[in-house]
Order: sequence, then C-alpha cells, then structure tokens
Amino acid sequence: MKIVIRLLLMTLPFVALGVGFVAYTISNKPAPVQNEVAERAIAVRVIEARSTLISPQASGFGLIAPERTYEAISQVTGTAIYINPLLRKGDILPAGAVLVRLSDRDYKLAAAQARANIRSAEAKLAEIEVSMSNLQAGLAIEEESLELKELELERLLKLYEAGTASQAAREGGRSAYLTQSQKVQNLRGSLALLPTQRQVQTEQIAVYQTTLETAELNLARTEMRLPFAARVDTVSVEIGQLVSNGQTVAKLDGINAAEVEAQIPASDMQILFTQYGNVTPGIALAPSELNKLLVELPITAQIELKLGLQSIVWPATLDRISNSIDQKTGAMGVILRVDNAYTSAQLGTRPPLTKGMFVEAVLTADPVEGIAIPRNALRGNKVMLVDAQNRLRLVPVTVSFYRDRMAVITGGVDEGAKIVVSIPVPMIEGILLELHMDNDLMQEISALGPEGLGALK
Repeated sequence: MKIVIRLLLMTLPFVALGVGFVAYTISNKPAPVQNEVAERAIAVRVIEARSTLISPQASGFGLIAPERTYEAISQVTGTAIYINPLLRKGDILPAGAVLVRLSDRDYKLAAAQARANIRSAEAKLAEIEVSMSNLQAGLAIEEESLELKELELERLLKLYEAGTASQAAREGGRSAYLTQSQKVQNLRGSLALLPTQRQVQTEQIAVYQTTLETAELNLARTEMRLPFAARVDTVSVEIGQLVSNGQTVAKLDGINAAEVEAQIPASDMQILFTQYGNVTPGIALAPSELNKLLVELPITAQIELKLGLQSIVWPATLDRISNSIDQKTGAMGVILRVDNAYTSAQLGTRPPLTKGMFVEAVLTADPVEGIAIPRNALRGNKVMLVDAQNRLRLVPVTVSFYRDRMAVITGGVDEGAKIVVSIPVPMIEGILLELHMDNDLMQEISALGPEGLGALK
C-alpha cells in the first residue's frame, strides 16, 4: 500500500506538467484559416415570354366515306339482257347512265292486256249510253201511249155508267191500261239500273287504267339508271341471270363529295367552342339548330393524308356532330365534308379521296392572345420563372388551352419574363441559375402564330 502511494506521489507532478503544457499550447495556437466556398449556378434552358395570337386546334382521325351511296335494287323480276360495260368495281359512271336492263316482254304484254281491257270497258260504257238513250226515247213513247190508254179507260167508264157501254168493254179498257202501265214500269226499271251499270263500268275502266299504269311503271323499272355520278363498289349480276324483285345488283359511291367522321376528344372540342359560347345564348335548348350554328361558326377545317414523307391537305367544312360519344375514350364523332373529292385529284401529286383512307381531321378556331410554353415547363398549375437575381421562382399561371406539345398561358406571366423550360437539378425554389436561351424553341413557338406555318396545320 505504501509503495502505491509512493508511486502516485512520484507520477502526479509529471502528469500535471504535461496537461499544463498541452493546455498552454492549444490556447496560444492561432485559429485555422477558413476558405469560403462560392455558390454554384445550375445551367438551365430558358425562353422569353412573348405574347402572340395562337389559334386553338382540335384534331382526330377517321376513315373517308362517300357522302352519298347508291344501292341499285331491282323493283321488278326479269332476266338481265344488258349490263353497262363500265359497271365494274372501281370504274366511274356519269349521272343518268344505264346500269342494268331487264327483259321487258312480260310487262309489255301486261300493258297491252290492260289497254285491251280499257277499250272493251269503254265500248261497254258506250253501249250503256246508247241503251239509256233508246230506253229514254221508248219510255217517252210508252208514257204517251199510257196517257191515251188512261183517257180511253175514263171514256169507257163514263159510257158504262151511262149504260151505253158493256161491262166487257170496260174491262177491256182497264186491261189495256194495266198492260201499258206495266210496259212503262219495266222501261223505268231498266233506266234506273243503267246509271249503276254505267258507274260499275266507269270504275272498271279506272281499275284497268291502274293496271296499265302499273304495267308501264314496271316497264320503266326494267331499266336501272344511276341518279348521280358514282364509282362502282360491288356488282352482283351477270348477263342472262334472273334478277328477283328486291335483289341488289350493284353498290356505288358518289364522287362529288366525301365525308370523314373523326374521333376528337370532347375536352378539345369544348376548348374549341369556348370563345363562341355567347354567340347564340340558349343553344343547348335548341339542339335542332346546333348543326346550323356549327356551319356558321368561323371554324376552319381540313383533312390531312400522310403518304410516307408527303402530307396532302384538303380544305373541309365542319358539317355536323355525331349523335354519340365513345364511352371508352371520351371522343365525339365530328363529321367533316370535303367537296370535289375526285375532281380535284391530280396524277402523281394529289390522289382522290377514296373510301377507307385513314386521315387526320384538324379544326382551327379564331386566334387567342396568349404566351405559349412547352407543356413540360408546367409544374402543376405553376411555371418556373427567373427573377432579377437569376434565381428560380415558381409562379401560378392560368392555362387557356393546349396545342400540340404547347400550353397557352393567358394570365400569371408578364411579357418579357424568362421562363425555365428545362428542369434544374436539384429543383429548389431560390436556387441560382445559369441561363441559356433556347433559340430553336423560340422559333418553334413563333411558328404557332398567325403568320407561322403552324397556323396552317
């Protein structure tokens, strides 16, 4: 124990001396030099906010169909004796062209029979008129004779009462009067039947006339003509084939105009029509006037066909809206009409709009003033702006509509503001930015204006 105490007494002074030296050294050592690290700017692409007139657009795809179709259906039965040489799939026939001619022999015979029946009935009617005239003349004679018989009977009755005429003479006079009365009555009965016979004969003539008209109508129906210029779709008749009543012999598509029912999102159509909402108040209460209103709206339409690297455009007309909305996609059918679908065709440069072509329909409304930015520059309902110190700021904006990959802003951004179009990493509001102007994007946005090529799409 004493040895331990002795060792402690010997080491404690050295420990204390070392601790004091270390403390003295630390307290008198100069502070380390601190190097300040400069803030690093994040490189981003920016565009300058420029107000321009931009037209809302809505587009969709659909298949070309002819505006009018004609189904040649036979209205009579007969053997095909003539078929137009151009009645072949793909050929075009002019309006009024004879498509098919059926044998008309049976219908000519029916018409001849009806004419013979009419002549026979008219002859019987003339006979009735003659009989009526003869009976009327005979009745006049018999009535006059009856008057004489009546006077003779009255004379005999007076003589019989005076006792100068026998009873046999009186009865003879009475018998002669009754006989003459019977003749008059028979003639009157015959005359009374003649008007009915004449009416029956007149109605019979009318029946025969109807039969004749039917026969002549069927005779005309043996020749099937095309009501308008059309292109042959299908043919189902041959020479010598028996064509039945109601049988379809050919189907043709009109060439004067074409239609396309494009499926366009209902939300895009709503944006397109928003600026025209006050044109006709209460239009929702008058759906029968909707299609008429659509034609009068200043909305331009066009059909675009892509053939490889070539894009062919036809001007179109917004004709009407379909009666239903696709429940799966929310798209509504918008029907556009293209005039001169065939006559405007040019060999090698512009093909005719043929049934079944897959095309894009584009509707363009009046331009709206706004600032266009890429959709990916939006962060929800905010955009990334650069403040005066080149720092990132998130500002809420009002988006009017979208067009292609652009969003059109009508509130929240001032003219000349710098909009960040690339995402800084990290994206922290207030971060220092290094700005690089995206001139290509600025040119693309400028093309959306009324003088740019984008306005034509």
